[in-house]
Amino acid sequence: MAHETTVPLLPCRSVDEIVEFYEMLGFTRTYYQLRPNPYVSLKREDLKLDFFGMPDFKPEESYGTCIVLVPDTGALFRAFAEGMRAVHDKILVSGIPRMTRPRKRKNAGNLSGFTVIDPGGNWIRIFAAKAVPATGEPAPGKLAASLRSAVVMGDSHGFDEQATRILDNALHRDQDTAAPADLIEALAYRAELAVRVGDPAGARSFLARAGEVPIAEAARAELADTFTSLDDLATTLALRRRTPLLN
Repeated sequence: MAHETTVPLLPCRSVDEIVEFYEMLGFTRTYYQLRPNPYVSLKREDLKLDFFGMPDFKPEESYGTCIVLVPDTGALFRAFAEGMRAVHDKILVSGIPRMTRPRKRKNAGNLSGFTVIDPGGNWIRIFAAKAVPATGEPAPGKLAASLRSAVVMGDSHGFDEQATRILDNALHRDQDTAAPADLIEALAYRAELAVRVGDPAGARSFLARAGEVPIAEAARAELADTFTSLDDLATTLALRRRTPLLN
């Protein structure tokens, strides 16, 4: 048979909390009940997610997860980010709930991916349905390769401290020889990790270092999403925009 549909059924503490969160991301509620058991169905175009509520459930202990394949991770991320900014004036990058930004995943065939961790502690792992053709793309430099390893630890597994150690060692070793674009990408992720582990001073330091990296205008245009993420982090940290990078 063909054309089957799978709808993930995920746990949460409060279906009302789940509805509020996903409506922020552009979902609509298609079914809702509180008795005899809390249950809600949500939909955003062809993306469907269902949740069941357990009042004593602990989101930080959740193993709930699913994979969603989409044509364009960047477009969906930007739509989700717009919803978050409209409600919170920032991207939620730490704690529960939060959202990572699209990055190539070394452990997923270098497909671009990002993750939404919702109020139930569920990891909604969103990946590109197929890789972008990489014709002529050079092999990643040492710092870029280390960044991909750090992303596996931090964004795929949630081991932010281990990701921090990988990236700190790589920056210490390779920052002077890395391509400017690779260095900015690494510093941007390191700043995000600092926010996640509760180190705002460190995050500000990495943002400042990223702002000091000289880069050609053509390369700057290719890193537009990265500069937007730096701007989002600056907003999260309530920084005043003092450098061209963050304007």
